[in-house]
Amino acid sequence: MSGNFSSIPVLDFAHVSDETLRPQFIAQLRHALINVGFLYLKNHTVSQEVIDRLVAYIPCLFDLPQHAKDKIIMANSPHFLGYSRLGTEFTKGKTDYREQFDFATPHKTQWGPGTPEYWRLWGPSQWPDERLIPGFHETMEDYFLQVQALSYRFISLLAEAFGLPSNALAKFYDSDERMQHRGKVVKYPANDGSLTDQGVGPHYDAGFLTFLLQASPHPGLQVQNLSGEWIDAPPNPGTFVVNIGKALEFVTRGLARATSHRVLSPPVGSTPRYSVPFFQNISLDARLADEILDFPEEILKLKDLRGDPAQTDSVNFSEFNREPSGKVNLIGRVK
Repeated sequence: MSGNFSSIPVLDFAHVSDETLRPQFIAQLRHALINVGFLYLKNHTVSQEVIDRLVAYIPCLFDLPQHAKDKIIMANSPHFLGYSRLGTEFTKGKTDYREQFDFATPHKTQWGPGTPEYWRLWGPSQWPDERLIPGFHETMEDYFLQVQALSYRFISLLAEAFGLPSNALAKFYDSDERMQHRGKVVKYPANDGSLTDQGVGPHYDAGFLTFLLQASPHPGLQVQNLSGEWIDAPPNPGTFVVNIGKALEFVTRGLARATSHRVLSPPVGSTPRYSVPFFQNISLDARLADEILDFPEEILKLKDLRGDPAQTDSVNFSEFNREPSGKVNLIGRVK
C-alpha cells in the first residue's frame, strides 16, 4: 500500500496563481486526490470577514428558543432542509449525537407533476425568524456563494491534476438556475457520560466535493486510511478541509478516493464542537455510468500503485452505477 497515509496534506491555494509554484500544487493535489481523499486548503478565496461573521452567529443560532427552531424543523420541508433536533439522525443504526440546521444555495424548485421524484430534493431553504437572529440569512448565503465559486474553480484544478482539460468535469453540472448546493451548521455537544462518543458515524459524502469549515478549536474529525486506521484531522486555522465524494470516485473510476470519515463527540467536560460542511452537488439527472473520462495511462497507473483500501464501515451511496445522481441521493435520504 504505497499510497497509505498517516496525516492530511496541506495545500496552499495561493500557489495556483504563481507560475513557478503551480506545477507543485497540481502534483500535491494529484497525490491528495488519489492517495488520501482529504486535504487542508489554505489561502483560499473565501473572505475571512464573511467566515468570522458566520462563526460568530453559530452559537446564537443554536441558542434560539426551541419553539423557534422547531418552527423550521426538517419535517416541514419536501427538500430535506431545516432544523434537526439532537439525536434524530442515525448512521448504521446508531444515534448521531449532533444538532443541526440544513440550508442550501438559493433555488426555485423544478419539481412538479410529471417530473422525477428526486427533483424534489432541491428547493428553498427554511430560515429562522430574521427578528430573532438579524443578518444571519444574508451571512449564510454570502458564505455559501463564495464557497460555491471556490468549489467550481477547484474542480477545474482537479481535472488538470488528472491530465484532463480544465473543463472536463463541467458537463456534470447544470446551468446555474438548475443547480443547488447544500450545507449544514452542526453542533456536537460534549458527551455527558451517558452516551457513546459518536458525533456522526463512519460514512462517505455523496457528491463531488465537500468543503468543511471547522468552526471551533475542538478535534473530533477522523479519516480512515488504507489500513483501516483512524487518522485525526484536527482544526487548522484559516483552512478548509476538502474531501472527495462517492460521485467523483465513481466517475474517475476510483482514481479520486472517497474516504470514510467520522466525528467523535467532544469529551465529558468540554464545550460544543461546531462545523459547517458545504456539499458541492452535481446535476440531479447526471448518469455517471454513461460518461467515460479518458485519463492518460500514466495517471491510471497511480491508482494501481496506491493499492486497495481495507474494508470500511461506510457503505452509503453505492448506486451510482445504475441510477441518476438525484435518485442516489434520494435513496441515501430515505434509507
